[in-house]
Amino acid sequence: MKLAEKITSIVVMSIITAASVVSVINMAVNDNNKITLKNIANGEAADILSENIAADFFFGNELRSAAAQIGAKAGEPLVNGVYITEDRLLSIDEHSLSEGVNCANAVNAFAKDYEGAVYFTAVPTSAGIYGDKLPSYLISVTEKQISEEILQNLDVKIRPIDAYTILKNLSENYIYYRSDTKWTSYGAYCVYRTVAQKLGFIPVSYDKYAIRHVSDNYCGNLYSRTGYMESRSDIIDIYEYDDGTEIVSCKGTDSQGVVQDISLYDMEALKSDNPYDLYLGKDMEFIEIETTVNNEKSLLVIGDETADCLIPFLTKHYSKIDIVSADCFNGGSVEHINKADYEQTLFILGMEHISENFNS
Repeated sequence: MKLAEKITSIVVMSIITAASVVSVINMAVNDNNKITLKNIANGEAADILSENIAADFFFGNELRSAAAQIGAKAGEPLVNGVYITEDRLLSIDEHSLSEGVNCANAVNAFAKDYEGAVYFTAVPTSAGIYGDKLPSYLISVTEKQISEEILQNLDVKIRPIDAYTILKNLSENYIYYRSDTKWTSYGAYCVYRTVAQKLGFIPVSYDKYAIRHVSDNYCGNLYSRTGYMESRSDIIDIYEYDDGTEIVSCKGTDSQGVVQDISLYDMEALKSDNPYDLYLGKDMEFIEIETTVNNEKSLLVIGDETADCLIPFLTKHYSKIDIVSADCFNGGSVEHINKADYEQTLFILGMEHISENFNS
């Protein structure tokens, strides 16, 4: 490290230390966050600090950002569970092989009494694809291992789609955001090509799409966790193909049971705190999409937000697509729908969802 950088590091770290003391004192005297001898003794003090430091920390965002810059330059580029590399931010998450087994068992339970065809794909995070950029000591179980565990435990009647291998082979392309855990529209398109073929269709070729850049300053969830100013902002795209197919109806049912008109692309989301909501808007428990495709084919999709930017590609192939939020999926039961109404069901689950919901 250059002398100037060392001096800057010492100065900023001194400020951070002083600010930390101020923040801790503030929390100690605040009735809502009070630290006492009792909660120090029983171990609750650490939890109080952890839960409230983000909200109460003096100049918290600015100092977290400064810490990220210094950590990256000092060779310790790990901030708030995010590893900083030269070209992207990567989340460090704990995984266990049980996630794969539990996820597969839940999908198997759904398929047990279902007469239609079931397809499944697990979509890795950016850390799953670019894990070779991470120090080996930070990762005990990889997303590749989880993906393999799922595929090995799925019932033989379920038709797997190995998204990990597809994306890993294309990792030199812009398939993941640099500042987020999620794939880009191009990453989703690359998997869509295989998904469409598995479902029995010829995928729309890449050269038929007009690609519209709707944002070139997207700063994703990993940027929010680090405030790392040297992270390059990302581009959000919409793929448009005018083949005469139109969306007749797109309705979403929220967690309160309220039905409302939504759209494939919510342009207002680009002005919100979560621009990724561009794809299908804010979270809905159930979405019904009807198109002018004249084949009377219906598809049931069970997916989390990872699935949202892949869905528009599928609308070129089905008269109707119904989407159930993965949060509503619990083993073999799914609210809102009658499984017998669908000849095909497609699971699209991100590794973040799998880790959070099937880790036991």
